[in-house]
Amino acid sequence: MTDRKAQLAANLARVERRIADACAAAGREREEVTLIVVTKTYPASDVRFLAELGVREVAENRDQDAAPKAAECAELDLKWHFVGQLQTNKARSVVRYADFVHSVDRLRLVDALSAAAVRAEREVGCLVQVALDAPSGSVGSRGGAAPADAASVADAIAAAPGLRLAGVMTVAPLAGPYAGKPRAAFDRLMEIASALREAHPAATMVSAGMSSDLEDAVAAGATHVRVGTAVLGVRPALG
Repeated sequence: MTDRKAQLAANLARVERRIADACAAAGREREEVTLIVVTKTYPASDVRFLAELGVREVAENRDQDAAPKAAECAELDLKWHFVGQLQTNKARSVVRYADFVHSVDRLRLVDALSAAAVRAEREVGCLVQVALDAPSGSVGSRGGAAPADAASVADAIAAAPGLRLAGVMTVAPLAGPYAGKPRAAFDRLMEIASALREAHPAATMVSAGMSSDLEDAVAAGATHVRVGTAVLGVRPALG
């Protein structure tokens, strides 16, 4: 085993232990939580090592990095998640490889993804990104629809050809009433998710929690955690 693969294996084992312990503390089964490894800024060789180590779900946040990486790893049995802020002009590229887009936060983006998915003859799972610090009618500083607007975005996804409403996503906010309170933020997301499921019962994914706060997300009820640094290490600075 190469040094890098051994390092990734050790890191994965630590993260797996954290998730298992968090599930046990919350009275949940380990199988209820899916680990998505965020591979942004890291090379396709790391994605290959992760696949060899049993990882099946990987995420990227920039199309210019994700598209070539996904193409290079096309033969691997992986699900690709797009988790970054997404411009409408990138929709056509993203739907070619992404199985899920976590960052759907406005109606124009729903329309762009739908048109692109139909053209590509693919069905893409979409999550409504909720910005818990955004006032109604606005988009959060790191993307995301305001809580009051989540239902309308969800309804649009559910009605759009080529798209499937999968659930909701959030990033613990840096400002507003939930700043520094990830557990409270994730509890609020669960309330929004529950309300959405009344209208859309199949929208069961709740994507929340990262390296620093995955335990809070599991305790709140997240179904998917997005972990990068704890698996791959501190990211190199982007040029």
